[in-house]
Amino acid sequence: MAKMNLLQAINSALDVAMAKNDKVSVFGEDVGHFGGVFRATSGLQQKYGRSRCFNTPLVEQGIIGFANGLAAQGSFPVAEIQFGDYIFPAFDQIVNETAKFRYRSGNEFNVGGLTIRTPYGGGIHGGHYHSQSPEAYFAHTPGLKIVVPRNPYQAKGLLLSAIFDPNPVLFLEPKRLYRAAVGEVPEEEYTLPIGKAEVVQEGTDITVVGWGAQVEVIERAAELAKKDGVSVEIIDLRSILPWDVDTVAQSVMKTGRMVVSQEAPHTMAFGSEVAATIQEKCFLYLESPVMRASGLDTPYPLAHEKEYFSDHLKTYEMIKRSLNY
Repeated sequence: MAKMNLLQAINSALDVAMAKNDKVSVFGEDVGHFGGVFRATSGLQQKYGRSRCFNTPLVEQGIIGFANGLAAQGSFPVAEIQFGDYIFPAFDQIVNETAKFRYRSGNEFNVGGLTIRTPYGGGIHGGHYHSQSPEAYFAHTPGLKIVVPRNPYQAKGLLLSAIFDPNPVLFLEPKRLYRAAVGEVPEEEYTLPIGKAEVVQEGTDITVVGWGAQVEVIERAAELAKKDGVSVEIIDLRSILPWDVDTVAQSVMKTGRMVVSQEAPHTMAFGSEVAATIQEKCFLYLESPVMRASGLDTPYPLAHEKEYFSDHLKTYEMIKRSLNY
C-alpha cells in the first residue's frame, strides 16, 4: 500500500495497464512529456516511449475518431479529453460511432477496448467552460459505460476495470479532488466492479445517493443530520451506466426516504433518472417523494460558484425536507 492522491492513483493505474499489455496507449492534448494539464500522465512517455504516450492536435473529434480506429483494431487506447467541457466537439464520435460500433456489425467488430478519461465538475473557479458535469448527456446513450470514482482507491481499481472492460467506457474524474483526496492505494494491480454501487455508510432513516466528488458532500450533510438524531445511509453509485438499481432500491425499502445529491443542473440531470426509477420500484415503501439536491439551471457562474454549487447545506436541507414531509 502507498499513500496517493487521486491523480497519483490514476497515474498508477495507467502505469500498471501499460506494463501489463503493450497494446495500451495513452494520448491527448499535452499528455506526453508535459504530463497533461493536471499531470495525470507524468512520467509515462519517458517510461513507455512516444509511440505509447503522445500528444495529439487540439481537436477532440479527431482524438476520439483516432481512438475508435485504434480500438477497432484490437488495441486498448486511453484517450484523454483535457476538460469534460471540451468533450462536446467529440459528441458525434462518442454517441454515433463509439457506442454503436458493436451493433452496426452484429458484433463482427467493436471498440470495446476504448476508455475515455476526462475531468469534470466545479470547485476550482473555472467558470463556464471548465466546471460542467456532462454525465447525463452520455447516460442517454446505449452502448457506453460511465464510471465516476470518488477517491484514489476507487479511481485506480475502477480505471483498471475500465481499460480492460469489453465495452467502451467514459471515465469521469472529479478534478476538485485530484489533489484534495488522499488515501491508501495498493501499488499492484487490482480491480473494482463496474455497475456495482457501494454502501459507504449504513443508516436507517433516509438514503442519500451520489457519485464522484458529491459523495464527500453527502458525508458532510450526514454529519449535520446526525446531530439532529438522523441516521443516513450513504450510497456511492460509482457507475452511472449501468447503475445499480437493486442496491439503491433495497436501501430505500429499508429507510423509506431518498435524496439524490448531484453537482449537475437540476433539470434532466442523471438524478432525475434515479428518482423516477426508485419511485417506480419502491412506491409503496416511500414515506415522502424522492428529493433532489442539484446545481442551478444556469451556466456555471464564476463569481457565484458557491451559490451555484450543490453543497452539503443544500443536501442537508433536502434531508430535512424529506423527513418533515
